[in-house]
Amino acid sequence: MKALQWQGVNKLAVGDVPDPQLRNPGDIIVKVTRTVTCGSDLHLLGGYIPFMEKGDVLGHEFLGEVVETGPDVRRHRVGDRVVVSSFIACGSCWFCDQDLYSLCDNGNTNPAITETMWGQAPSGCFGYSHAMGGNQGSHAEYIRVPFADVGAFTVPEAVSDERALFASDSAATGWMGADLSGVKPGDVVAVWGAGAVGQMAARASVLLGADRVIIIDRYDNRLEQAAKHAGAETLNYTRDDVAGELRERSGGRGPDVCIEAVGMEAHTPGAQFAYDQLKQQLRLQTDRPAAVRDAIHACRKGGSVFVLGVYAGFVDKFPLGALMNKGLTVRGAQMHGQRYIPMLLERMARDELVTEHLATHVMPLGQAPEGYRLFKEKEDGCVRAVFLPHAAAGA
Repeated sequence: MKALQWQGVNKLAVGDVPDPQLRNPGDIIVKVTRTVTCGSDLHLLGGYIPFMEKGDVLGHEFLGEVVETGPDVRRHRVGDRVVVSSFIACGSCWFCDQDLYSLCDNGNTNPAITETMWGQAPSGCFGYSHAMGGNQGSHAEYIRVPFADVGAFTVPEAVSDERALFASDSAATGWMGADLSGVKPGDVVAVWGAGAVGQMAARASVLLGADRVIIIDRYDNRLEQAAKHAGAETLNYTRDDVAGELRERSGGRGPDVCIEAVGMEAHTPGAQFAYDQLKQQLRLQTDRPAAVRDAIHACRKGGSVFVLGVYAGFVDKFPLGALMNKGLTVRGAQMHGQRYIPMLLERMARDELVTEHLATHVMPLGQAPEGYRLFKEKEDGCVRAVFLPHAAAGA
């Protein structure tokens, strides 16, 4: 079958790989009908996430049709249309029992790597390096889904493929950020990053009753989407005084909740960006934390900061003094998709949550390297590139 493979730093190619096979009785094989780029994939492409191997198949956000089931699968049948959580969870360990699915003890088949890096191992993820299990990704014609009764969800008829696709990761991640940061009615919420995850965090905050939701980015097309589809106010950090505006719009206190949805390659104007980028490229730090710094400084005293962006290791100039002296609560997590996807599909069916606008570029899998270039460079207004693995190459 055809799949998009990592060939080294900033190198991708579509090639032939073996068809996936059932390995365990709870597995299913899914014919991938749609799979989408994610900002965290760019960290793989740029070489910032370790333990990638040449030939690894990328992709972790997808939707498709069940074509084969293992003997222990009870919730799915051949022909079902399913959306799959990007993180793999067994559903029966202590962490899964606490709804902490991305921390599952059994979803990562290479736990020693992340135990060494972080002290303990999170769960595995599709298409996200051997540190996260070495699982084949979804930018392929077919994919094996372990623990399918836990991580795959039948899509209601009322929800289109284009909409349901983003329940796999982006919508679940954004909703988790709003939920676990404690957004409640009357809050002022600030979200850094107007990509798919940031827009979903903003929309979740609106639906959870926040009084004002302000999203911060530098790309006007993404800010326009956030205003139209998420109901958020917008700030462009290249033109606006973000810190001053956030104070002004929150009664002088600062936002009650600050959600960082940017990640380890954050951009910021001025000398701080050059400093962070140089240290990252020299591997003197693994991540650029500009957006996290801004969120901590902007948040009101006693407020909540949630880190949704992906980080791999160590950062410089982390404002620990501000965090401690302002009495902030700081949380972060990979997304617990199994906890949120059923609810998100219901909201999608009621038109409370729309996502299809995020798919600004749709193309066959054969054009995936170009799709990633557009996505990385933000050319032609690209917010997300969606690949159709079974479309004709010239479609």
